[in-house]
Formats: sequence, C-alpha cells, structure tokens
Amino acid sequence: MKIILLSYNEIHRGTLILVNGAHAFDESAVQELIPIHSDGDALLQSSASHALNRLMSAVRGWQEIAFVSAWRSRGEQQRIWDDSLRENGPEFTRTYVALPGHSEHETGLAIDLGARREHIDFIRPEFPYTGVCGTFREKAADYGFVLRYPKGREQVTGIGHEPWHFRYVGIPHARIMREQDMTLEEYTDYLRRFPYKNSLCFWENGGQKAAISYIEAQQEPIRLELPDHCLYTLSGNNVDGFILTEWR
Repeated sequence: MKIILLSYNEIHRGTLILVNGAHAFDESAVQELIPIHSDGDALLQSSASHALNRLMSAVRGWQEIAFVSAWRSRGEQQRIWDDSLRENGPEFTRTYVALPGHSEHETGLAIDLGARREHIDFIRPEFPYTGVCGTFREKAADYGFVLRYPKGREQVTGIGHEPWHFRYVGIPHARIMREQDMTLEEYTDYLRRFPYKNSLCFWENGGQKAAISYIEAQQEPIRLELPDHCLYTLSGNNVDGFILTEWR
C-alpha cells in the first residue's frame, strides 16, 4: 500500500486551490514556475505551462493570441492595484483587479490572454468569442483550463466578467466544471458531497474512470492508504480540505 500523510498546511497547495476575496493565497505555496512558450518573462506553474503550450499548439494559437499576464509576485499585484486605484478609481479596480494576496495570478495557475493587437489593454484585453480565440475557449477544458470569471457569476466570484482570464485546474476537473457550468467556488462546494470512499466518478472519453473525493483537513496529519498501483493526484482546496483524484 502507498501511505500518504496529509498535513493541515498542505491545503494551500495544488491545482484546485480556491483563491478569491475570502481566501487568500499563501505565498509559500508557490510551486515550480517555468516560462511559457519562448518568453522567459511569463511564468506559470509547470503543469499549467505545459498544458497551455499543448493547447496553443492544438489551436495554432500563438500567432494570433498574446499572453498579457501570467504569474505575479505579491509586490507586482500591489503595484497593479495601486496604479488602477489612481488611474481608474475604486469601483473599476474592485471589479477587475484582485486585492494583493487574493489574486489568482500569484498562484502561477492563471493567465490573461488577448488577441494580438498593436495596443493591448493590460487590465481588460480583448479576447473575442470568435476565430482562434473562440476555438481556444472551446478546447480549453480538454487541456485543464476554465474561464474563471464568467458573465452572470459576478456575485459568486467577486470579480467582474473577464473573458480573457483562464485558470488551470487540471483534468478531469475542468471538464466537469464545463459540463456542470460551475465556477471554482461552486465546484469547491460541490465536491464536499463526495467524501472519501463515496467518490464522484467521471469517465473520460477513452473509458478511463476518475474517482474524485473530498477529504476534510484535520489539525493532526491524516494517514491515507492507497493501492500500490493507484495513479492519483492530490490538491488542497485552500479552504478546509483536500481533493483526491484516483485514476482507475
């Protein structure tokens, strides 16, 4: 058997962490960051970077799609917040800019994209629902990405509609969120219905089954036993527990 010990502070790590106005990001939880594409200035967590490049290759996207913003340090997020307050005012800033410490960009799992133009708005880049940008949207979930701030969910996410902001959550989670039309806030709540040993089962197109379970965090380490042959991923949710995904 594989023995896994889940420590409480690990809830802040992983591709399914919820970062929003109510749940801050723990800077110590930043994992390996690598460049996306050939631009060394834009960084994402390695799993997100590799997935983005596979997606861009599939849609032949880099010729018409530009990255606008990827990983940001806490200091950079603070500067963006301060500059927007000064230039755009508090209402605009609260709608389109996350508070420092509460930005998904600090996780290395989020990216803002824009259609290639001579001038691209850094805060609100144009990313239409047609052409290559539209194809990117259609295929995003198949590579682990979701549109993080959809229209009509502003009261749920706390952020205005941002058609340019995509978040890596991995597979099969992005596909489930797409099929169920859920934001990450809603998906985090939804998974609490499936405690360990009473998993949510999702079948991939190829017939492989993913069993997804929620494990509530405890102050003392949790001992988890998995079969030796088990393929799995494990992520904290940055709120109160862990999400175990077993591939069967």
